[in-house]
Parts: sequence; C-alpha cells; structure tokens
Amino acid sequence: MARIDSKVIFITTSPRTPAKMIPEIELLNTHFSGQKWNTDTQRAFMELLKEENFFNGEGANDPAFSARDRINRAPKSLGFVVLSPSISLTPAGIELVTSRRKEEIFLRQLLKFQIPSPYHKPTENSAVFWVKPYLELFRLIRHFGSLKFDELMLFGLQLVDYRQFDTIVAKIDQFRIAKAQNEGNYKRFRAEYLKQELSEIYCADINSGNTRTRETNDDSITKFLKTKASNMRDYADACFRYLRATGLVNISHLGKSISIVPEKVQEVDYFLEHADREPCFVNNEGQYVAYLGNPLTPLLLTDDGELLEQKIRSEFPKLQISETLTLQELKNVFADELENRKEKIITEQISAIKDYRAFEGINTTFSQILDNSLYDTPLILEWNTWRAMTMLDGGNIKANLKFDDFGNPMSTAQGNMADIICDYGDFGLTVEVTMQSGQRQYETEGEPVTRHLAKLKKESNKPAYCLFIAPNINDACIAHFYALHKMNISYYGGTSTILPLPLNVFQKMVEDSYKASYIPEPRHVKRIFDRSNEIANECDNEKVWYEMITNEALNWLTK
Repeated sequence: MARIDSKVIFITTSPRTPAKMIPEIELLNTHFSGQKWNTDTQRAFMELLKEENFFNGEGANDPAFSARDRINRAPKSLGFVVLSPSISLTPAGIELVTSRRKEEIFLRQLLKFQIPSPYHKPTENSAVFWVKPYLELFRLIRHFGSLKFDELMLFGLQLVDYRQFDTIVAKIDQFRIAKAQNEGNYKRFRAEYLKQELSEIYCADINSGNTRTRETNDDSITKFLKTKASNMRDYADACFRYLRATGLVNISHLGKSISIVPEKVQEVDYFLEHADREPCFVNNEGQYVAYLGNPLTPLLLTDDGELLEQKIRSEFPKLQISETLTLQELKNVFADELENRKEKIITEQISAIKDYRAFEGINTTFSQILDNSLYDTPLILEWNTWRAMTMLDGGNIKANLKFDDFGNPMSTAQGNMADIICDYGDFGLTVEVTMQSGQRQYETEGEPVTRHLAKLKKESNKPAYCLFIAPNINDACIAHFYALHKMNISYYGGTSTILPLPLNVFQKMVEDSYKASYIPEPRHVKRIFDRSNEIANECDNEKVWYEMITNEALNWLTK
C-alpha cells in the first residue's frame, strides 16, 4: 500500500509511455509467475529485463528499486498485475498482453483507477480525495470540447473530489476570461496565475513553514513552489499520455491541447453516463483487486450489440453486416474495419509525401521541433523523420511508432526495434532519433542504437547502416560511433556504420532532395555511408571524421 501525500490529483507517471508496460509485464509473468515479489525476484527481473531488446533504461544503481518503480506503479495501480501473495497477471493483464485492441483495455482500467483505494491511502496532510481521476478528466475535456495543457495542469489536477467538478469548471472559465483580458504576454500571465494557484493549494504548508523539498535543504517558498510546479507538469504530461493510450482523444501538438476524437464522442458520452463516479471497495483489498482486474468492467458502448452495430453502420455505411453475428464477432468486424481505414489513410499520406506535396509541412515541423514549440517533441520528431525519409528517396520506409485509428502519431516505438527501418533492396538502414542531449544521450542511446542495427543485419542478411539524428550530437556519441566504424565486434555483426547528424543538417538534406532536378535514389543514400567508412579509415580522430562526414551530408546531392 502506498501513502499519498498530495494536494492535487495523484496519477501514475511510470512508465511514461503506457504501451511500454506491455512487454515488461509479459516478461514478468513468463519468468516469475507464482513467485514472491521480493528483493531477490526484483533484482532477477531487472537482470532479465536489461537483456531484452525493448529495454532502454539502466537499472544499475539499485535494481530492486528499479523493478518496483516499473511494476508497482502503473502495472499494479491499473490492475494489470497482482504482487501479493505471489506474482501473477490479472485477467485484465492477460487481455492487455493478448488483445488486438489494447486501447479498449487501457480505457477500462483507467476508468476504474481511484483515490482513495486499498492500494493508495492519503495521509492526514494530503487533500481529501474522492475521485476516479481519469473518468473526471474525460468529463472535463468533454464539457469544454478542448482543454489546453496549462488548463489541465492548473485546474484539472485540482479535481481531487468529483463533487468539486462545477467548481473546477468555474475556475477554468475565469482563467479563460482573464487570459483574454491579458493578451500580449501569456508567459508572464501564466507564471503569475500559476503562482497564485499554487499558493492557494499549498497555503497550509506555506503557513506552517513546511516548505523543505526532497534532497535539498532549501526551504524557501520560491524553491518549494517551483518544485510543486514541476511535479504538476509531470502529472499533467502523464494524464495526456495515458488518456491518449485509449485512442479516444486527439492531441494538438502545436496548440498543446487535448480533445475528444469527433468519431469517438458517442463512446465517451456512453461511459460518462453509465460509469459510477463513486470510489468503491476502499477498505476491502480482496474485492478491490477482483474489481480492478476484471477486463469486462465498466461497460462500454462496444459491449452493447445494438449500439455497436449502429456505430459500425454509421462509420462504415457500405459494409454489409450479417444479423447472425455474435457480439465478439461484431467487435472483430469493427476492429478489422478500423485497421483497414487506418492503413488506407497512411497509404494516402505516403503518396502525398512521395509526391513532395507534404514538403512544406515536414520542413515547418522540423523548425518547430528545433524551436521546442510542440507538445511531445520526441514523438513528433520520430513521426516527422519517418515522413522525411519517405520523401527523401525510393526505399520502403517503415515507422515503428504507433498510429491511432486516423493515422496520427500516438506513441513512439516501444524500444525493441529501431525507430524507423528502411529497405533499399540490396541494403538496409535503421534511423534512430532522440531529443536527449549531453551525457544522457550517450547513456540511453549508444548501446540500443548499435543493437538495433545488429538485429537488422542479422534478420535481413545484407549490409545495413544507421542514421542517428538529434538536435545536437553529444561528443561521447560521436566518439562511440566513430570507434564502431573500426571495431569488428561479432556481437554486433562486425563493424557498425552509424552516422550521427544534427537535426538542422538532416533538414538541409531534405531541402536538397526537394530542390533537386531529379529524384534521389538509394545509391545517393548509400554513398554517404560508404564515405563515412572511408573517412573513418583515413582520419586519426573522431572530431575530424565528424566534421568531414557532416560536410558530406550537407552536399549529399552535389557530387
């Protein structure tokens, strides 16, 4: 049981991307089902996890803590695993691992998550909780039509009791009026409003002098409020990501807002009307665990055969539906049609990209990424780089990110493969992107990038290279990738040709492709990597190699 000492909505923030828990709980179940969840099994789990392709972390300093952080948070809190008296997946966890439509499983579990519960008990100093947070956030978004990130952070997180819903609505209305009256300097207006709200939320702590933050002796109010603001940003970001995992919301990355997908409004209205807003089984862990792990509750629109059939007919009017279909068969038909529609949309997008009709949008998006003006920049970088590679040349370019039902980017690649894989016939290419910088870039990206390239070499049985793109390239990554050009390591399939490029250089390559009087071919791509190997063998250090190969990229179509 976790003790919650929070004045705002408490939700899980780990893992940051919900889909990443799926292979991890499957690994846990495969190797540790029926065992005790203790320090020994936690350490053993992390040792296994570090060897998996889908793992991008470290878990080195305290493996047992890292294991608890990964499993005791979202997987347990959302009812996918049970850790006592022994480790097992719940029926909901089994569904998450095996189901075709993960979004529906995530939705049911999010709608049941509640504070308080036998898993989460508020302390005397916390807010008085009585809420199912995700259910009420859906209700708030539906009420307004669209919520800005700042509005969810400033006010949505204050909805600690569902009976305060109207109060929170009024606060957002007041904020919007004040914002309209203070046009011209939103950054300053927001900072003042945030300070005001935080001062009210934490007035008791401030008045009692309880302002010391963790891992610091600084007890100043300024530091205290800054820490609380940072925590609220993390919570709001997690809310966006977990709500998006249901497939029911759209994210405006430029406007930094969240809204219900128009075609999904009926589904949202259904559970907002029928789902019980009252927390349940607060003092009965056995009943709560059974309730939380039940993959059939709460009821959704898709559980009503008549309503589901109506929805299928409205979205796919040309489809012929047999009257003898069972509910599960109807669900399968709906899932198939959604998948077919998504594939058709993505195919149409690829056609527009290859015809250079999407160039301006791609170029603008890269500029927005460099300006850091988008929500979830890592996802948009991965998606836009896929679009750019598709436009750049004639290969078969596959993005490993997850798309929603309408072909919009939903979440980044899970980690067991490269971000983008390009097949050029007689050679292959992995493309890896990251917003990480500094030493962290090397620590989190260096080894997985090499491993993903080795995997492609082994599976394709042909030459393969890697393009590594980030806004800025860390010196340690440059040195690492330079060395791999020369090191014959059997574990990685021999030498590894990995070319690191700053995003602005790659953007220039895309512009050159657009301006060229001919359509670039795979041989133009391969030539850069051949030159990288030649230069690495000729020069004495990584700095010279990096400078020369960057210049090659800047002039990739002029020779």
